[in-house]
Amino acid sequence: MDPSRYHTIVMFVLGIGVGLGASFSGLGGGFLMVPLLLYLGYTAQKAVGTSFLAILVISISALIAHNKFANVDYRAGLLLGAGGLVGAQVGAYLVQQVPTDQFRKIFAVILLALAAYIFFKK
Repeated sequence: MDPSRYHTIVMFVLGIGVGLGASFSGLGGGFLMVPLLLYLGYTAQKAVGTSFLAILVISISALIAHNKFANVDYRAGLLLGAGGLVGAQVGAYLVQQVPTDQFRKIFAVILLALAAYIFFKK
C-alpha cells in the first residue's frame, strides 16, 4: 500500500477513536491526540498545533450531539472559552520554548497526575 494512503487511513481511524473518547469523556481529545502524533514522529509543537485543529472539528461535532440531549451550559462554556482564549495564546508561546523530549516528559507527568486524581477521588 502507498505510504501516503496508509498514513491517511491511520489518521482517519485515529480520529474516530479520539472523537469517541473526547465526546464520551469531555477531555477534548488532546490527551489522546498529542501522544499519538508524538508516536508518529511529530515534534511537540507540530503535534499540539495539529491536535488543536482536529479538536476544533471534533468539538463542533460533539457540541452538536450533546446539544441534542440538552447537555450544554452555554454561559459556563462561553466564560471558560473566553478565559481559554487568553490561556491558549500563552500556552502556544510556552510550547515553542520546550524541546520535544522535555515536552513528552512534562505531558506524561500531567497525564499521570490527572489519572491518579480521577482514580483516587471519592
